[in-house]
Amino acid sequence: MPSRDADHIFQRLRNGTVPARGLDAFAVGVERQRKELARKLDEARRGAGDVKFLRGGYGCGKTFMASLLLQDAQRVQAGKAFATSFVVVSDNDLHFYKFDELYRKVVSGLGTPACPQGALGDILDRWIGSIEEGLLELGVREDDPAFDQKVLAKLDEQLGGLPGGSAPPDMVRVVRKVFELKQQGQLQEAAALISWLSGSPNVAARSKNLAGIKGDISSSEAMAYLRGILEIIKSAGYAGLVIVIDEAETILRMRGDVRQKSLNALRQIVDAASSYPGLLWAITGTPIFFDDRKGVKGLEPLYDRIKFEEFNGVASLRQPQLKLTPFDRERLLQVALRLRSLHPDLAPEDAERRFPGSALEALVDRVTEGFRGDVGVVPRQFLRTFVNILDILADNPDQHADPLLGFQAKDLSPEEAAVMAGRPPDAVADDEPFEGATLDV
Repeated sequence: MPSRDADHIFQRLRNGTVPARGLDAFAVGVERQRKELARKLDEARRGAGDVKFLRGGYGCGKTFMASLLLQDAQRVQAGKAFATSFVVVSDNDLHFYKFDELYRKVVSGLGTPACPQGALGDILDRWIGSIEEGLLELGVREDDPAFDQKVLAKLDEQLGGLPGGSAPPDMVRVVRKVFELKQQGQLQEAAALISWLSGSPNVAARSKNLAGIKGDISSSEAMAYLRGILEIIKSAGYAGLVIVIDEAETILRMRGDVRQKSLNALRQIVDAASSYPGLLWAITGTPIFFDDRKGVKGLEPLYDRIKFEEFNGVASLRQPQLKLTPFDRERLLQVALRLRSLHPDLAPEDAERRFPGSALEALVDRVTEGFRGDVGVVPRQFLRTFVNILDILADNPDQHADPLLGFQAKDLSPEEAAVMAGRPPDAVADDEPFEGATLDV
């Protein structure tokens, strides 16, 4: 593993968060679920559009699995990789039913193997470059006075031939103007229009006037713009787009009317998914989000489409909800063993000698005891403590792990605090009853 990836992994784990890369190194016990997500990627690569829900309680590794999906999506398969975006549902800056906010989060967070974040500008450049190369292959000379106009005609043609209709007129105007401004060397103005196309509400009127547009992308227009972005991504040489929506259970904590609108927006995404060829949505949520009357179960049309079924405790991986299982003691130990061999400043054989398997087991037991015996909820706190011990060993060559095996929980999440207090980790705080929603947004 490159040292920068190892450094990244351990820095993220110190902070109690999921690394963005290098996940293969400690992906343990998720082989079957990963294979199912690979199947969904293959379907998207062949032109399908769909939604897959990752279902699991706190500590099951939903965010890890979603991040692993994005890592797999950005691998080149059959000559192409996917563009990706990772969005976290928030009751502060992302009201899920406002599609303009969702669009802004998705597009501003676009990543590719060549550009990990904010990749729209690079994708546009690659798309335009592919059009130029196509014209050259047809014998059009680059010094032809009409070359730029022929490029613009191809842009119009591709944005006009989208599945489900042409791109919004303002989108076409902006894309055309971005190309013209770049040809004229006005890169700052081109960047401002790319920001507008990413959903930013903070673009100066002067920049908008250059493209003949007013205002910002509205909620009613946003999904049509997303269709256009998807087509540009594929025309730029990518297999399609994978969007992760993480922590959908946050919707349960929202005000009743907002919750209803958000669930209905989710229903609209599910219903429209097949009309976005090459787009895979992956949405994470806890069982209570899917099964409670305040959640998906309270909106019958959505519940009927994505309900989860088990037969004597056995569930198909191919149904809309993919069940993730909690960590158990053995899986946690296997993750720790893998990570022990990866510490960037501690030789694997030295780490094994000074932090042997017996000490790892003792640490698992100590952390589990702190969380009232619930192994499933301990991974984040365990890994943070485990990494801190490895760091101490790296900094102190004569230190052994045994005297360091105390545990004190730090920076508890609401779910962790609930478990330590003897409550279920995913209890919904809002007691307001939820009735089925039929509101269109």
